[in-house]
Amino acid sequence: MRGLRTWMRLLSLAAVLSLFPAHAEDDGRDAVAARNEAPTQLGGVEVIGVAPLPGLGTPLDQVPADVQTATSKDLRRQQSLTLADYLNAGFGGINVNASQDNPFQPDVNFHGFTASPLLGTPEGLSVYQDGVRVNESFGDVVNWDLLPESAIASVTLVPGSNPVYGLNTLGGALSIQTKSGAEDPGTELEASGGSFGRRQFTATTGGSAGKFDYFLTGNYFDEDGWRDLSASHVRQLFGKVGWQDEDTDVDLSYAFADTNLTGNGTTPESLLAYRRASIFTAPDNTRNHLNFVTATASQALGESLALSGNLYYRQLDTRTFNGDINDNYADDYANLIAPGGACAGAADPNACAAAELAGENGIDNGGHLTQRRLGAGVQLSDARPVFGLDNLAVVGAGFDRGRDGYEQFQQAARLTADHSTVATGAPETTVALYGTSQSLGAYFTDTLSPSRWLHLIASARYNRTVETLSGASFDPDSGASHPLTGAHAFHRLNPALGFTLAPSEALTVFANYNEGSRAPTVIELGCADPSFPCGLPNAFAGDPPLAQVVARTIEFGARGAIAGRRLRWNLGLFHTHNADDIQFITTSTLNGQGYFANVGDTRRQGLDLGLSGRLRRLDWRLSYSFVDASYQSSFPVSGANNSSADANGVIEVQAGDRIPLIPRHTGRLILDYALTRRWNVGADLLVSSGAFLRGNENNANRAGATNGQGTTVLGSGRIGGYAVVGLRSDYRLMRWLDAYLQVANLLDRDYATSGLLSQNVFNPDGSFRANPDDWTTENAVSPAAPRAVWVGLRAAWD
Repeated sequence: MRGLRTWMRLLSLAAVLSLFPAHAEDDGRDAVAARNEAPTQLGGVEVIGVAPLPGLGTPLDQVPADVQTATSKDLRRQQSLTLADYLNAGFGGINVNASQDNPFQPDVNFHGFTASPLLGTPEGLSVYQDGVRVNESFGDVVNWDLLPESAIASVTLVPGSNPVYGLNTLGGALSIQTKSGAEDPGTELEASGGSFGRRQFTATTGGSAGKFDYFLTGNYFDEDGWRDLSASHVRQLFGKVGWQDEDTDVDLSYAFADTNLTGNGTTPESLLAYRRASIFTAPDNTRNHLNFVTATASQALGESLALSGNLYYRQLDTRTFNGDINDNYADDYANLIAPGGACAGAADPNACAAAELAGENGIDNGGHLTQRRLGAGVQLSDARPVFGLDNLAVVGAGFDRGRDGYEQFQQAARLTADHSTVATGAPETTVALYGTSQSLGAYFTDTLSPSRWLHLIASARYNRTVETLSGASFDPDSGASHPLTGAHAFHRLNPALGFTLAPSEALTVFANYNEGSRAPTVIELGCADPSFPCGLPNAFAGDPPLAQVVARTIEFGARGAIAGRRLRWNLGLFHTHNADDIQFITTSTLNGQGYFANVGDTRRQGLDLGLSGRLRRLDWRLSYSFVDASYQSSFPVSGANNSSADANGVIEVQAGDRIPLIPRHTGRLILDYALTRRWNVGADLLVSSGAFLRGNENNANRAGATNGQGTTVLGSGRIGGYAVVGLRSDYRLMRWLDAYLQVANLLDRDYATSGLLSQNVFNPDGSFRANPDDWTTENAVSPAAPRAVWVGLRAAWD
């Protein structure tokens, strides 16, 4: 209660300050007339889309949430490589876990909910591109490598469990609008390079001829990577053609991506202390090939009615290849030296066993995933008054159908001196899985304004999802097969209710209650049996039913301006309770085996505080977020590398234990200063507190302690906090030519953002420990990149 009283005092103080004269200019526009389809500024009125599809937007002072927005200019000013890169630098409540240590494969967390490209990560954010939800059907994952940053016109982050945005909106929804030739005319060429062998070239052109417009952008990226064997290659293309007049707007877009990403992920700390660029095993490679076609249209049906819709087809082929430690190596070694084993009578049984297994300490896991999705949506927006009161009603529906196919193989391998694997056996199929998913959603949201300063908002969405599975998993050793079949249906009506109070143009106070849900995905349903653990994304077995996750969120806060809008502020408080949360329960950290399960309830609660302003030539932004993410149910989980594990390798998670990899405190300071009309410099500071590692879900691990299996655990089970400084500068050489500089991790800090408690099979110098008795249990973390410098040139003309 003390914390709640403190928050209320802060909110009251901000409200009082906002009532001082702001001298803001009245743009004279009616609120309905100011509505538009994308986040924008109209005469000082910021307008926000209130649903996935374009339509009549809502002024920000009528939105009962702490919404954050950015435009293409913001992304450019921050010199962002990807959208995820910008979110980490520019949006409050965000923290990024670089689990794979690849710039295109981060886990983006918002308020403790995640949008990640890694299968097995509990996904809790929905992501939309031009009204199409781009969470992939196989695991709700989000692939940040599939859209060039140069194609983004605007992005809006809506917090909470807003039901209008449909499945997976447990903690928030991210809506991306792409550029068009009518809004972004001109041609631009950009080339950059520098540290880690990075080379990038981007070309963009757009324009219009009468009612027709076009836009095209392409991106080429190559990088050797700063760690061993970590090269990546990215090819991205986005194009759009459109036709529009005063009442009609039709667009057809195409997105293509061909990416080859290596992210060798976590490495034991003892190896990193010996050499920071060390890796555990290699390769860890993902290749994505995307074709994505979207048609959108909107039609004005008078002054207060708008109809919009879309059609899309999305085809994504993903190939993975992972070199891992053979999880059977320790058992095979023990059998060789045991009485009656082949090495039991040798002069040196350990040397005999090491020689016997020299070519069997590795394993290759590969897979081919195909995902085909098509869908359509329709939405009607009506801004006609109701009983003489201003009102905006939006009603819509969407249908999506996906078909997934996954085949996985496994082959024996040996580890080389550089920790990569070389195959010693023939590939053997371990999984052939096929699944379909159908999702139907219908939604409405209504904003009624009894007065100019009071706005009431009600929303609801009904979702129905059907998942089917067919196929089998195969045991390469015995040749036995296990069927993978099942059909599951999930449905739910999620409501929302809120209000905003705007007593002046300089103050808005809001409160909101909303609910969202997520249906289990094909991969979760196909990997839910603890007696048949699977590797991700490598194997599946069993098909027990899982319950859908339901999130219930309460939000309240305020935003406003002080001193003639020269100082802006925002304060938001949130409390989200998840029922039947789904987690991936790890059974082996050597090759990522485990299974999905409903673990009960979880909770995320906290606050966001932001300040921003302009002082002559200086623009500045300061934000702070507190996120308390915890389990609210008790459950057992496999955690053999935890010092508190019992003789069976199980740890007990208790209600109140903090969820791993979610820091409680994050803060940002962003500065931009115009030295001259041609020369701008900027700096940013990112600060984060520490977090628990995966494998320490019970927060009870202690370094140096011995668990019930007799293993002494060296790792602390935590990563420390960090503060990172970045610099950037751009200089206008000519009217059409800019040069820029970016320095990341200026102070060259050693820190990590992700990791787990794991066994280490290598000595610090990287040599393999043939005897499993010599293996250690320690922190394995994803190290952040050292100081890096990139320079570039950008040419632009009309």
